[in-house]
Amino acid sequence: MRLLVVGQLNGQLASAVKMAMSAGAKVAHVETISAATHALRAGQGADLLMVDYELDIAALIAANEAERIRAPVVACGVGADPRRAADAIRAGAKEFIPLPPDAELIAAVLAAVADDNRPMVVRDPAMQQVMTLADQVAGSDASILITGESGVGKEVVARYVHQKSRRVARPFISVNCAAIPENLLESELFGHEKGAFTGAVARRIGKFEEANGGTLLLDEISEMDARLQAKLLRAIQEREIDRVGGSKPVKVDIRILATSNRDLAQAVRDGTFREDLLYRLNVVNLRLPPLRERPGDIVALAEFFVKKYAAANGVADRPLSAEAKRRLALHRWPGNVRELENAMHRAVLLSTGHEIDEAAIRLPDGQPLSAVDPQARTAQAASLAAETATRAFVGQTVAEMEQQLIIDTLSHCLGNRTHAANILGISIRTLRNKLKEYADAGVAVPPPQSAASAA
Repeated sequence: MRLLVVGQLNGQLASAVKMAMSAGAKVAHVETISAATHALRAGQGADLLMVDYELDIAALIAANEAERIRAPVVACGVGADPRRAADAIRAGAKEFIPLPPDAELIAAVLAAVADDNRPMVVRDPAMQQVMTLADQVAGSDASILITGESGVGKEVVARYVHQKSRRVARPFISVNCAAIPENLLESELFGHEKGAFTGAVARRIGKFEEANGGTLLLDEISEMDARLQAKLLRAIQEREIDRVGGSKPVKVDIRILATSNRDLAQAVRDGTFREDLLYRLNVVNLRLPPLRERPGDIVALAEFFVKKYAAANGVADRPLSAEAKRRLALHRWPGNVRELENAMHRAVLLSTGHEIDEAAIRLPDGQPLSAVDPQARTAQAASLAAETATRAFVGQTVAEMEQQLIIDTLSHCLGNRTHAANILGISIRTLRNKLKEYADAGVAVPPPQSAASAA
């Protein structure tokens, strides 16, 4: 945990800093909000800013946002003036710490901010195999590509690898390649010199330099454009980067982790991702199975999230009922761990009894979890459809069945003869002959919707 304290370091604030250091935080200090933004821009990373509420917190947050620096702010002040505390929260502070400081409160705030380093909850053998491999390679400097569907916990695993690595005492820096506009991502990664482009009013240290000595996570790497992929490849190969507008390269010592929810091998075949970059990133691949393929983790994760959000919302920690656990295990969780976490957060807030029952666990649309195995429900629906279709064709001749199939397909294609012929697997000439035959027999044939449809 890297803590940047902003304000006059005396009296009660100094005591708060000592308590934070006792809780394991690495503390740096500046006196003004402009000095804070300058330090962050220059590459002095921070996981949390502790700011005196006498300072202009809104201006600090705005200045940081303008530099695309996002670090949560906690306000602190002597006297716990409710009005000043409320003003600080409205200005964008996540929390308020009254001074004189309380050691337990400071430790709790630091723990909440450090929640990205949450423990791995693994019970299912499929996920245990992945984590065994992660443990094997974490101590090396090999690049790792972490793949899997959205919401499976790729960044959580990346942080786990960093925590198990020899670089654990150095920064872990994450960049979401999908969330940053293409024209800004190069500056975000490699930094820029003053005057390099319109708006570059000062030198900016990029994420590669900020992560120096530590780990850089390139989240959703598949979204990076081809030109920037070439520059990234050089940075990984040479272990040096060029700031935008810079005149000489800068050496960096980092370990690269990357994530993707897309098939990068297919992206290489499609020409949207460089094959040589994939080889550099994919020294080791950690494929995280979706939650539906690791059912042993579902209830364990649910119980973890219940404890987490009960503590966060100041409510009693209640157990899950047997029926709630059964329905959780049956659900397919298309949104994976992220969907499960949100569902359990809602359940903690909605539950009123001595335990969390199935009625409190709701999907995003407000519907409760089904009591029926979705796979069994799908199989039942397919069986019913097949039975219905079979009954519909019983007693018909092959010619009658063929006619019905052709007319239904043509209707589905809105009269487009070419599309219908492609679906049916016959030539357009054969289709036209069949339709003429049906029309001559008085059968209603769907007309083309336009001149183009008659093709």
